[in-house]
Amino acid sequence: MDCFTSFAMTGVFHVNTHHCPPHFMLDYSLLRTLHISAVALSITLFVARGSMQLAHIDWRRWRMLRILPHLTDTVLLTAAIALAVMSGQAPGQQPWLTAKVIALFAYIVFGILALRKSAHGWTQKIYFALALITVAYIVKVALTRSPTLGLL
Repeated sequence: MDCFTSFAMTGVFHVNTHHCPPHFMLDYSLLRTLHISAVALSITLFVARGSMQLAHIDWRRWRMLRILPHLTDTVLLTAAIALAVMSGQAPGQQPWLTAKVIALFAYIVFGILALRKSAHGWTQKIYFALALITVAYIVKVALTRSPTLGLL
């Protein structure tokens, strides 16, 4: 069997570390740090682009602001999936992780609507605010590991 055991066999993604070459293993804490750093950069880039758009500054003219968010989000999601695999957690099994994934989809939709070129006025502000509230919820769920933010 290779480094990963089959999801179909166990129902849980996990790494079989006994069969992994040393260069394959990535320290969990390093991967977690990478994920958290990517989250911080992703949110910073979203806030920057959204703020510029609200100020009627065309952020799309800067190549870095068009490309870097996609690269950052790819690293973020790849690290998130790897962390879930390494820890044997999956959405549907952990309520807090399920809540994060659902909220992530909402954040993506609100973010797209807020950053559309045609977005203007109150609708743009509302979608931007909803995206920020949603991403704040995602971060708080990650910190508390509770979909109710530890309130219940």
